[in-house]
Amino acid sequence: MPTTPLRVPPTRDFPTIRRSLLFYKTFAYATGVALLLLCVEIVAKYVFGVELQLGGPYGFLALVPSSQMHGFNLSATIQYVHGYLYLIYLISDFVLITVMRYPITRFLVIAAGGVVPFLSFITERRVHTEIAGYLAEREAAERERAAV
Repeated sequence: MPTTPLRVPPTRDFPTIRRSLLFYKTFAYATGVALLLLCVEIVAKYVFGVELQLGGPYGFLALVPSSQMHGFNLSATIQYVHGYLYLIYLISDFVLITVMRYPITRFLVIAAGGVVPFLSFITERRVHTEIAGYLAEREAAERERAAV
């Protein structure tokens, strides 16, 4: 992954970059948590043969065999929520690489964070540290140039 943009973003874009970074960070964490829940749900469904049911005859919240699902299927909801969060994560990723002027390959590397468990947390930390450092470095250089 390149650590510098293809083209240098102008300093007037720094507030937009910071907002985009916050948008990305929020959905990186949300997608990561949803992916972990999805992994637990997949193990429960395919290893143990149970799904999470809400408000059925077995109680308010229960693990029931797939064939006996009579309440609200919370397992399916976890799948849908992760899917939608991942779409928003991809949008936030695209917005971030666009304002930072990164190549599209960077988008693909960051996008993998939403489908590999725990990778979104690692990727978010690296991307956030890198971009925050880049912005601080550029702002310090601008201040020095203005002081001279």
